[in-house]
Amino acid sequence: MNPAEPDRLHVAGPAPYDVLVGYGLAGELPALLGSEVASVAVICPAPLRFLGAAIGEHLVKAGYRTLPIEVPDAEEAKTIATAAQCWSALGRANFTRTDAIVGVGGGATTDLAGFVAATWLRGVKVVAVPTTLLAMVDAAVGGKTGINTDEGKNLVGSFHTPVGVLCDLAVLRTLPAAEWCSGLAEVVKAGFIADPEILAILERAPDQAITPEGRWTRELITRAIKVKADVVSVDLKETGAGGGIGREMLNYGHTLGHAIERAEGYRWRHGQAVAVGMTFVAELAALQGRIDAALVDRHRRVLTAVGLPTSYRADRWPTLRAAMSVDKKSRGDKLRLVVLDALAKPVIASDPDPEQLVEAYSRISA
Repeated sequence: MNPAEPDRLHVAGPAPYDVLVGYGLAGELPALLGSEVASVAVICPAPLRFLGAAIGEHLVKAGYRTLPIEVPDAEEAKTIATAAQCWSALGRANFTRTDAIVGVGGGATTDLAGFVAATWLRGVKVVAVPTTLLAMVDAAVGGKTGINTDEGKNLVGSFHTPVGVLCDLAVLRTLPAAEWCSGLAEVVKAGFIADPEILAILERAPDQAITPEGRWTRELITRAIKVKADVVSVDLKETGAGGGIGREMLNYGHTLGHAIERAEGYRWRHGQAVAVGMTFVAELAALQGRIDAALVDRHRRVLTAVGLPTSYRADRWPTLRAAMSVDKKSRGDKLRLVVLDALAKPVIASDPDPEQLVEAYSRISA
């Protein structure tokens, strides 16, 4: 691994693209956008307007017209109202089908930018420039776009692959500790569902994982992105293509996690909720006889070592169970949960025993 050169992770499929991981990647934008593009909208949350402006200046120097679009921060951006504001801005600027969008920010911003790109004139180019660990290893890769509704998270959306993803590790140096910790949940998830070496690194040197300046940061990020890139390359739209459960494996811990986020009014960070969700499905898998207690304990040990929670309020089960029924993976009235048959062997538990669900939740209740 040459630190001066970005790592290039290829995402195959009908519309292939690369994810670049490294430092100082703004210079890669013109090659991704191409010469056909004349105007580029830079969608960016208010707290990152300085970074959005810097990227806009770089694009102007490269010969593009730019349109800055400032949106709310975090999950507040993922609404139909904000998407409509973006559409209006594009319309006033006479954006055509050969123009493009660059989404700069965390996962909520890249989700929104992708959704706006997917729906404007039925699809324009989009480049994701994720600025959080969570966005780099999860939201910005894979082509899923979406917004939230009052009924749940990401229930409205579209598959729209970017023409490239630029993961500039330099921006992580100023990431708040809580945001970094939240992103580590998705890194840990990648370890449990596909790449156990991630877990081994975290267990050997947890102190080097709890900071963006850690010795293993680049390798952990690259490994986690590779897990997702490999999965979505063969199963973009969660159809199970390529054998096994396909892209659904990436939802490990997310069914309960999304329910917790909703119950908390999104005051809990995504990674915190998913960490609890992973512990829950590990307990469920043990109750189903799929995995042993040692692997359940490994979930708690690794997640706790990097500062993530593994329990939640005992009195919230009825609320969470109701929210889980609205999960995207449900089929009719049947709940579907991603569980492990063994380390790095995810499967679907369809319509699990209600008593086992209650017992699994009791084991993670605080």
